[in-house]
Formats: sequence, C-alpha cells, structure tokens
Amino acid sequence: MDVEVMMYTLLEVLLAVCCCFGNMLVILALWTSKCIKQPTFCLIVSLAVADFMVGCVAIPAAVLVDGKVKTSFYGCVFLSCVEILFTLVSVLCLAAIAVDRFLRVCVPLRYKRTVTQRRSWLVATACWLGAIPLSFAPMFGWYNHDTFSKTTNSTLECRFIAVIPLSYLVYCNFFLCNLLPLLVMTALYGYVFSTIRGNLREKPGDSAQHQSRNYLKKERALAGSLSLVLALFALCWLPLHIMNSIEYFHKSGVVPGTAVHLGILLSHANSAVNPVVYAFKIKKIRTAYLMIWRRFVACGREKQESQISQTTDNNVSSTMNSVAKI
Repeated sequence: MDVEVMMYTLLEVLLAVCCCFGNMLVILALWTSKCIKQPTFCLIVSLAVADFMVGCVAIPAAVLVDGKVKTSFYGCVFLSCVEILFTLVSVLCLAAIAVDRFLRVCVPLRYKRTVTQRRSWLVATACWLGAIPLSFAPMFGWYNHDTFSKTTNSTLECRFIAVIPLSYLVYCNFFLCNLLPLLVMTALYGYVFSTIRGNLREKPGDSAQHQSRNYLKKERALAGSLSLVLALFALCWLPLHIMNSIEYFHKSGVVPGTAVHLGILLSHANSAVNPVVYAFKIKKIRTAYLMIWRRFVACGREKQESQISQTTDNNVSSTMNSVAKI
C-alpha cells in the first residue's frame, strides 16, 4: 500500500469518527429538547441521521470500493450504491428544509395549519424512500457493462469507478439529483431573503408590526444558517462532480487519482462540518448542546467530586477513630 492510499484511508477513518460523534450529538440534543416538536428541526434531525450514516456506513463502503476488498460484481455495485444513497438523502432533506423555510416566510398563517410535526416526519420518510431507487439504479442495469463482460472469475477487486458508469454519475447523480435541486433551493432561499428584506424595510407602526419584525428577523437568522449549510454542501460536492463530468466528456483520464481522492475526502467532510455550523449559527441547537453538557458532563464532575469528598471524610473519620483508640 503506497503512502497516498494510506493517508487517504487514515483521513477517511478520522472523518468517519467526526461524522458519527458530531451528528450523534445533534440527534441527541434535538431529541432531548423541545426543538424536535418544530417541523423544521424534524427535517434537521433527518439530515443529521443521513450525515451520521455517512460516517458509519458510507465512508467504510468508500474505503472498501477503493480496491480494498474482492467481491462479486453485484456485491461491488451494491457497496457503491450504498455509498451514493446517503448523499441523495442529504440532498432531498436539504430541499425539504428549503421548501419549509419558503412556506414559513411566504405563507406564515397557512404554514401553521398545514406543516405539522407528523407531516414533517412523513416528508423526511419520503426523502429516504425516494433516494433508494435513485441511488440503486445501477443495481437494475445502469452499471458498467464492460467490467461485467470482462469479469470471468466469481470475484473481482472492487473499485467504484469500475462498476459505476460515469454516465450515471454525471446525468443522474449530478445533473438530476444534485445540480437541479441545488438550483431550486438557491432560488427558494433567494426569494425568502428578498421577501424578508422587503418586509423589514417597512417602517414599524403598532406593537403588532413590531412583533412581526422580530419574527422576520428570527426567520432571517435561521434561514441564513440553513442556507450556509446548503452553500457548504455545494462547495464540498461540486469539485467531485465537476471532475466526474470532465472525465466523462473528455474520455481521456485527465483527472489525476490524487485529485479524485481529495474530492472524495472533501465531500465526506461536509457531513462532519454540519454539526459545527449548527453549534455556531443556530441558537436553539447551541442551547441544546449546552443542556447536554450540563446534564452529563457537569453532573459527572459533581458526582466525582462528591465521591472524592466522601472518601476524604471516611479517611478522616478512620484516622480519628485510630487516634481515639490509642
């Protein structure tokens, strides 16, 4: 194993640990707080679950399909599709969050009647179910037929690009499942910010208008934080998709393997950085983090200090009894 592959594997393991720990903290923080009752945060939990699964399933699968294991042809295709699945879930969850913000700002009265916690969970479930046929399309025939025809033995050295065709990665995974939703989400957030800015320019009058301005400011802050999550997703994933497009349309192997490895690492890093964005940009999630800290860490310290104090008291008492006997 050369140095580049070793470094790539080591960094993938590090990213997997960060994804699992950070997103588990997000899930725990929202699940134990009142935020989970709000429709938007139901979708954020779904996104965090997808990012958590990137760490514990997709990244190990990515390491395996880099020539680390020998499998059957369809076994290799399956592992590659699993790697794609959670990315598509993330895209669909981000799209659902963008639609939720659009409805929240543009039709606030109808939003409260229509968008409930139960319906948000149904939308999150639809995101997961909708991603399955899109990500597993190669299992149903959209695989690399050249590799299939050359596979004479029962097993092959599993490599992602050997079994997943670039046509699928470019037309389905990039254009249809990533680029189109990103453009739609960008338009939705642009409309949301434009609407909020226009409403805030109006001069405040009575107390009702003052409350409305405060409401809009809070919505602008949350929409800004979620749009930052969207922007980071685009920045992390577009380089890899662009390299795949260059490879497909030029058909000349112009993209070096090192650049591909860096693109894969950058795409996986997106799932590790989201919890950090939540902590610094979304006040309710930051408050939930602090509650967990106080509940588990601070209580643990108090318990440890109590045990130390009790042990000290017992030692002092024992010493006094020994002196008394003397």
